[in-house]
Order: sequence, then C-alpha cells, then structure tokens
Amino acid sequence: MCGIIGIVGTASVADRLVDSLKRLEYRGYDSAGVATLEQGRLTRRRAQGKLRNLETELARAPLAGHVGIGHTRWATHGKPSVANAHPHATMQVAVVHNGIIENYRELREELLRDGANFESETDTEVVAHLVTRELRGGAGPEAAVAASLPRLKGAFALAFMFEGEDDLLIGARKGSPLAVGYGKGEMYLGSDAIALAPFTDTICYLDDGDWAVLHRGRAEIHNAANDVVVRPIQRSTATAFLVEKGNHRHFMAKEMHEQPEVVSHTLAHYLDLAAETVQLEADLPFDFTGLERISIAACGTAYYAGLIAKYWFEQIARLPVEIDVASEFRYREAPLPKNGLAIVISQSGETADTLASLRYAKQEGQKVMAVVNVPTSTIARESDAVMPTLAGPEIGVASTKAFTCQLATLAAVAVAAGRARGVLTPERERELVRALVEVPRLMNEALRLGPQIEGLARSFAKSQDVLYLGRSTSYPLALEGALKLKEISYIHAEGYAAGELKHGPIALIDEKMPVVVIAPHDQVFDKTMSNMQEVAARGGRIILLTDARGAAEAGIDTEATLVLPEMNPLVTPLVYAIPIQLIAYHTAVQMGTDVDQPRNLAKSVTVE
Repeated sequence: MCGIIGIVGTASVADRLVDSLKRLEYRGYDSAGVATLEQGRLTRRRAQGKLRNLETELARAPLAGHVGIGHTRWATHGKPSVANAHPHATMQVAVVHNGIIENYRELREELLRDGANFESETDTEVVAHLVTRELRGGAGPEAAVAASLPRLKGAFALAFMFEGEDDLLIGARKGSPLAVGYGKGEMYLGSDAIALAPFTDTICYLDDGDWAVLHRGRAEIHNAANDVVVRPIQRSTATAFLVEKGNHRHFMAKEMHEQPEVVSHTLAHYLDLAAETVQLEADLPFDFTGLERISIAACGTAYYAGLIAKYWFEQIARLPVEIDVASEFRYREAPLPKNGLAIVISQSGETADTLASLRYAKQEGQKVMAVVNVPTSTIARESDAVMPTLAGPEIGVASTKAFTCQLATLAAVAVAAGRARGVLTPERERELVRALVEVPRLMNEALRLGPQIEGLARSFAKSQDVLYLGRSTSYPLALEGALKLKEISYIHAEGYAAGELKHGPIALIDEKMPVVVIAPHDQVFDKTMSNMQEVAARGGRIILLTDARGAAEAGIDTEATLVLPEMNPLVTPLVYAIPIQLIAYHTAVQMGTDVDQPRNLAKSVTVE
C-alpha cells in the first residue's frame, strides 16, 4: 500500500526522501510527493505517476529544509492526481497517510461547517484540518495530535510536520505499520525497515495505537492512553541498498529465478537433512496431538497457499482444516473449537484482513501460528508461533518466490504434524523429507521451460479469456495461475477444479479458448484426462502441464505440452508453480504491460 518516510535531519532532506521512496515502490503507487520546512514554512512538491515525475518537479523547483516527509500514494479516496497526492497540508500542518479514515465524510462535513477549505477528494485531508483546528484553538503540536487521533476511525499510519517546528515530526499508527529509526543526530519515520535502511539499522516498531514525537536527538512514544511507554529497539536486517534486477528485465523475472535458492534456504530452516526429519525450531505453545481443527485465513496468493496446505494437513496429518479468505473469516463470526489452531499466512505480515482474522482467532481462544516473510511484522509479533519464510524482499507485486516459500514452510509443518499425531511412520517421513530436498533441483529444471513458454505466450497474448483446470493440489494451483495471468497481463482468466468443468465452465470453451490443464501423473491423473477429453471434443486449445509419463499417456492433441520431471505428489505444487508463473510473465511481456507494478494493485494491502 502507500509508503511513508519522514526525516528530522541535519542537512537538506528532499533528495533523501525521494531515495527512500524508491525503496517503497514495490508497495505499489500512483502518485508521490514530499514536503519540507523551508525557513519555517511548509513547502510541497507533488506529482502524478512514477517517482521520476516527482524528481522532474524537484529539479524544476528544488526544496531546501532539514525536516521533511514523503509519500507514495495508492488511490483509495479520489482518483490519482496531483491534487489528491500526499502530503496534504494547511498553512500550519502537513500530513502523509497510509490507510483509510472510515468516518471521513462526517468529519469533513463537521470541518466544512467550521470553515475548513478542502482542496482534494481524499480522506487524508480531514486529518490535516482536524489537527489545524486544534492548533488554532491554542493547542501545541503534540496536544493537537493527541486530541485528533481518537476522532479517527479506521486503519492508518500518519506522519505530521508543523509550520515553524524545524526539530519535530510526529508519527502515529492504528492498524497500518510504522517504524521509528534512530540515527546519529537524526531521527526517522518509515512504513517499514526497507524505507529506513539507507539511514539506520536501529529501529523501533510502534505498537497499535502508539504515537511518537521525534526530535533530532530522541523519540518519545505514547500509547493510545497517551502514557509515555518504551518499545523495544532492534537491529534491522534490511539492506541499505536498492534491490537490483541484476541481469533480468523485471523484478518478477529475477524473483522467479531466485526460487530454487530461497526455497532451499527455507527448507534448510525446517529440515534436519542428516536425520531426514522435520525439526520445527519454535517451541510450539500447542500440541498437534490435541488439536481438533486448523483454521486457515489468508488473502490472494497466500490464500491459495493455504488451500494447498489444507490438502496436506488433511492427508498427511489427518487434521481437519477449514480455510477462509481473511476478509470473510473476520466477519463470518465462525465458531472455533476449544482445541483449535489458527494459521494466518501473509507475505508482508501487515495484511489488514489477515491481521483482523488473527485477532478474532485469539479472541476465540485459538493458538495462532503465522507464516510470514517479515519476522518483525505486526502479524508475527501478535502470533503465538512464527514460521518464517526466507524469501527475502519481494519487489514484484505479483507474488512468486514468497508463494513457493510459503508452500515449503507449510509442507514442513504438515509433515511435523503428521509425525506428532502418529500418522506418519519414520519411513514415510523420510520419504517426504527426501522429496522436499529435491525441490530446488526440480525447480531449476522447470525454469528451463522458459524459452518454450515464451513462444507459447505469443498466442496467449491474443486471447481474451483463459481457463485453468486442476484436481487435488493442482486445483488451487489453477486458481493461482489464473490470478497471475489476470494480475499482470490483464487477460480475463478463471481457475476451476477440473471435475467442475461440466457443471458450467464447459459452456465457455470454443476454438479460441486456451485451457491450461495442470495434470502431474498422480492418483487423479486419469480423471483429469477425462476432463481434458471434454475440452478437446469442443475444440479448446489445450496447454498441458504434466510429466513424461503423463505426456505419454494423455493421448490427446495439445497446442503445447510442458513436460516437467517426475516427482513425489507432495511437492508438485511447488514445482508446477514455476511454469504457471512463466506463462503469466511472458504473456504480460508480450502485451507490454507493467509487469512489476501492474495497474490498480499494491504489494502490501494494509487497508480493507
């Protein structure tokens, strides 16, 4: 979602604000802006579109000033425009905001009655006017913020800068993440550690409801009750350098090719390779043997990882699993069993709906396990057990390596659960661990399909609709393949369980419709082939993903057959994820879309 940076510095900050915003581009944005204090006066520069447009504006009209705030905006209220870009300001205060102010309409009407003059369509501007009203009533900056925050409903991270206050920034968070950075004679605010990495590796994450007052030499943190509190200061491992594409054209391409390495690191974290067993490092606050049910909540691609994990937990550990899209789980008020485990899955660890689901599960007496890529995130901090995915920073908005690292982690946990519950024999556990160990090699082989898929993408790029089919764990993979194609190529695509084909989707099939069939030679291969015959009989253009045995036994003419190595059924989702990512990527490249930052999407969704 939106990105925030703030600096109370000892030298000009405008260029450093922009440099930091570049590190937040991966979050997704449609406009950007900075504000500094020049000789005590608030001065802004804003631009629609990419950061290069803001840099052009700053080259035309530079900003001085040693204190400043910056922002990359992803539109929620109001279209992308210069007027709606942050920072928003009055004559006395400038503010940047990540999140949504849910009661902004009633606040706006109240402020209009008091004479406020609004210049934008955003919910954020009401915050600037609320604080301004307090300042005009005689309150100082800290008191003005403290009085205004309780009026705001929703999720937000805020950074404030004040007219005439060249040694002050104030930050606040409720729901959306915000961190304080400690420098040498300087202090910083940032949406995450990556934003702060060029300046410091010493950071403090604000808790929900906290607000912080920053001066050059210190920070004072208040909780929601306005009491001064101490939050732990820690060292960040975020790199101080921009993540580079290397020899790849896009970050997504680079991250796809990193998968063998990062999945290897993730598996090494959970597997005892010598003993061929799973060893969960965490001292788990629950016993798998006593669990009645697992409830999984996640969003987007992470939800599909959870769907695959449902098959694993039920088959390998004989544990019943219920899974929900997090935005539904949090409002469905599902009754949860006394001896239940909730698993929440999130790349960023800040996903708003997933965090709300976590809190509902805890309220209902569940133990919570988090599968996250950011171990310092809010979801990680509020969970009872954390299973880190070691994917490293993922810059491309369409998730690739984070997805497969989530799968690797969940597979290891499912095996550990099966052993703990007495379902797996030692021999079977060793067999599954050996299968997981082979995944990086198998992924490398799958990546070699790139040139064949690049050729296939030329015909995909001419399609208006694409269908993906799969059974068992290949069904969630079909959903994920369709999502990837939609996200970055903007081609309409749908994923279905292959057995559902004749219950409706078969009506769509004609000679123009590409149908991607994910069918490793497993226990449901013959059933999937029957469904593929139904597609062939109606002239559908079949793209078959299978192994050598499956290709030999398919007996159906296809537009293309992508042959992968044979492997244990446990690991097919991790390996078959590679070609479905490559199909989406090369199709998007053919169509000339913005692969890394597709329209309307954000990397970290920290609002509902």
